Amino acid sequence: MIVIAGFYRFPVDQLDAVKPAMAQMIELSRAEPGCGHYAFAHDVVEPGLVRVSESWQDEAALKAHAASAHMAVWRAASAAHGIHDRMITAYDVTGSRPL
Repeated sequence: MIVIAGFYRFPVDQLDAVKPAMAQMIELSRAEPGCGHYAFAHDVVEPGLVRVSESWQDEAALKAHAASAHMAVWRAASAAHGIHDRMITAYDVTGSRPL
């Protein structure tokens, strides 16, 4: 399993405008084969900060996601709305347990 965690920022005045693109990206990504989890979350303390969390069955699923048409649409939309300070990290996970 691969877990993705990170964040990016948008100018606060662009948040409402970019929400439809975010919702579409989430919906289409969750429907992809191998996607276990896909979410964006607005930080409640830092306006404009969006947290990212994902999980993928394997590297092949993650690569297919990166090459998807909706990823290209998302990249264009996020750039148009001023995305910046992007930091996303992939973690290879060998096991899990409930907390």
